Amino acid sequence: MTDVTGVPVAPVDVLHTLFHSDQGGHEQVVICQDRASGLKAVIALHSTALGPALGGTRFYPYASEEEAVADALNLSRGMSYKNALAGLDHGGGKAVIIGDPDRIKSEELLLAYGRFVASLGGRYVTACDVGTYVADMDVVARECRWTTGRSPENGGAGDSSVLTSFGVFQGMRASAQHLWGDPTLRGRKVGVAGVGKVGRHLVEHLLSDGAEVVVTDVREESVRAITDLHPEISVAVDTDALIRTEGLDIYAPCALGGALNDESVPALTAKVVCGAANNQLAHTGVEKDLADRSILYAPDYVVNAGGVIQVADELHGFDFDRCKAKATRIFDTTLAIFARAKADGIPPAAAADRIAEQRMADARRH
Repeated sequence: MTDVTGVPVAPVDVLHTLFHSDQGGHEQVVICQDRASGLKAVIALHSTALGPALGGTRFYPYASEEEAVADALNLSRGMSYKNALAGLDHGGGKAVIIGDPDRIKSEELLLAYGRFVASLGGRYVTACDVGTYVADMDVVARECRWTTGRSPENGGAGDSSVLTSFGVFQGMRASAQHLWGDPTLRGRKVGVAGVGKVGRHLVEHLLSDGAEVVVTDVREESVRAITDLHPEISVAVDTDALIRTEGLDIYAPCALGGALNDESVPALTAKVVCGAANNQLAHTGVEKDLADRSILYAPDYVVNAGGVIQVADELHGFDFDRCKAKATRIFDTTLAIFARAKADGIPPAAAADRIAEQRMADARRH
């Protein structure tokens, strides 16, 4: 096995990971290759206890195939928990396509990927994720009926970031209710790291609710786009500066995962972490570090479930109002997790896991 530069690296011990490690427990992992189009992909199905596995397709230039497999396993497991707590009749799955989408993405590659998803016969339902968009799902859908996140013109719901951001906003409101006794964010200073598809919409919700907003993003054009619309927004030079902002009430990681780690947690000035990014906890134990600092953590897979609620609804004939009503319940779900955490004397992330695991276990017994 080689990395993307062709340098030999150690092979992926997929079987050991699946059968013996804490990150395992997956029902099925599919390695896909189509040499004609350059497609190399991994589809991981963690659980179908609640129904067909549902999760997006990430298109990313991984440093190695090992990293890609690890990401697929981690993300698909997270989708099982996310879908369970969102109240969906879906298990968890995720796919990753290896490569730079700006360089290798093509119609031929997406069609080949669609054929692989279709070969699973409905056990996996795909959608958008980092590096894939509505237009891409329209192409995939030409070969695969189990495709969501399509354009309205092609029978889909369109951009799922709209309800993803709305759900995160509900999670923030619940966090404010739990910590400060009031669900409004008026007068609160909120730092948003990543103002792409989801972060941009989240900023709009925050401003409408009267919050003071500070943003940062690795893409200067993304920062410029939001500050041109809202010049009252403050800008931090990078995430490191953002998390140290004086007077910050809430930190919202909305880019890639691993934002909460051994370096960032001790530096946080915020009392709440609630954002859209997946897999924010860099490793086991970070949730305890947050609790030890009296920082309230709203579990990422709970508050960012608005998007998966939207794409799941697409399978039944999309109704935006019905989806928004379901996403609004993220407020109540988040409060219930905080209550369970307090009752059990555990961090909110552990409480959320317990609730999700119970729902999946109950489904297996029936």
